[in-house]
Amino acid sequence: MAVGTADPGGLQLQAETHRKQRTLWGDAWVQFRRHKLAMFGLIILVILVFGVVIGPLVWKIDPEYIDFAISNQAPSLAHPFGTDDLGRDLLARNLYGGRISLAVGVAAMTVSMLFGTLIGSMAGYFDHLDNLLMRFTDIMLALPQLPLLLVIITLFRDTLRDAFGPEMGIFLLVVFVIGILGWMPTARIVRGTVLSIKEKEFVEAAVNVGSRETRILSRHILPNVLSPVIVSSTLAVAAAILTESALSFLGLGFPPDVPTWGRLLFDGQNFLTYTPWVVIWPGMLISLTVLSINFIGDGLRDALDPRQRS
Repeated sequence: MAVGTADPGGLQLQAETHRKQRTLWGDAWVQFRRHKLAMFGLIILVILVFGVVIGPLVWKIDPEYIDFAISNQAPSLAHPFGTDDLGRDLLARNLYGGRISLAVGVAAMTVSMLFGTLIGSMAGYFDHLDNLLMRFTDIMLALPQLPLLLVIITLFRDTLRDAFGPEMGIFLLVVFVIGILGWMPTARIVRGTVLSIKEKEFVEAAVNVGSRETRILSRHILPNVLSPVIVSSTLAVAAAILTESALSFLGLGFPPDVPTWGRLLFDGQNFLTYTPWVVIWPGMLISLTVLSINFIGDGLRDALDPRQRS
């Protein structure tokens, strides 16, 4: 009577079938979770985004409602963040202002990433454009950012207000100006990455089979520069939020009735001695947002670096 034996080949095939496939983004997520500060930053950022998006639906007090009877009230159960000199609820104003500040950061980051990636990829791939585009980048880097922002906003603020309204006009202007003046670091990073990738064997193979340059750039090179662009985008969001806050603090950002975090700091500077909570909350929210985004950027940089991946 024949005795049945186990089939080693079948067991190996079954094990390979059930083995989890490894991917670049899967490995990056595993590496990212090991970065404690990055996970802490991600949790804080999720809480902040959830708060400014869902918070106004739960805390339904009108951020513009004025009640002089409760002006300059300290934080309490009725008003957890206190009230300002006009009796407006600061929790409602900070939640509403967070929407605008985060929206400005994300939108300005998108503009700077698109422009920086375009300039950097063209400079890195096309040799005859490299010197011209990089010298233009150097000139933009040499310009003083904040004074130039102030001049541009002062010149075009009234025109865009008349065309798109006081809030949307300033939003478009601030986003465009911050984005168009913040693409230079991304362009230099993308250029260096493209210079390295275009010497790889798969790019040479695509050239030899007759692929067009635009197809090589869009299908083979740009997908491989996503890692540094993603890391750069996190830092760009933080920089855009800080820049918008600085503009609003100087009184050249959004109108006085639009409570961004920077505008809340500007409105509360004269009451810092008497009602410090007016500036503590927006300042703390700005700091937490920028700090958490920077932690996430550090974690992404380590997670997307092949040398750091085990």
